[in-house]
Amino acid sequence: MHIPDGFIPLEQCVIYYIIVIIIGYFAVRWAKNNLDERQIPLLSVLGAGVFAIMALNIPIPWGTSGHMIGSPIVSILLGSPYAGVLVMTVVLIIQSLAFGDGGVTVLGANIFNMGIIGSFVGFYLFKGLKPFIHATPAVFIGSFLAIFIAAIACAVELAIAGIFPLEDGLIFMGIYHAVIGLVGEGVISTVVYIAINNVRPDLISKGCLDSNEN
Repeated sequence: MHIPDGFIPLEQCVIYYIIVIIIGYFAVRWAKNNLDERQIPLLSVLGAGVFAIMALNIPIPWGTSGHMIGSPIVSILLGSPYAGVLVMTVVLIIQSLAFGDGGVTVLGANIFNMGIIGSFVGFYLFKGLKPFIHATPAVFIGSFLAIFIAAIACAVELAIAGIFPLEDGLIFMGIYHAVIGLVGEGVISTVVYIAINNVRPDLISKGCLDSNEN
């Protein structure tokens, strides 16, 4: 899902950067007001895990790639989509500058897709489903749909930029990331949630705990 340099015109890149800067401001403010000493190590570990899973890339036609993102589970565990935005921003900056994975001019677009869309969709789907089903399937559904919708957004952006036809982009990005979401993002996020919920439930945000009330 990493977009390379040159795929999006600079005037469009500026728009994504502006959105990221605004959301980033609120993410930093959230971290300052809400992160405590108990959660900071978890945030660091999750960041390392996200970096690792994103290194597993599957090539997709026309130059982009398919992979897991990890931002939904970060947001769910820490109780805010801003947590996912912060982790993804740091990871994507390192990947872009140190490893050439994703361009610098399109960094705003990549953070917008994988960080902002992935985090907000995953977190609020989880929160919306949790009153009706157990937290575990809510994690799976939220994580799966988060990566799928982020991939669709990426396809739309590249179509607007004139890289490939919208229909082809939706088909390839949608199919690849639907599979990745089902067998990768959804499963791994669920396993991580269950493990932490069983071993250290105190690390999970109170509003996101599996209370077994459903």
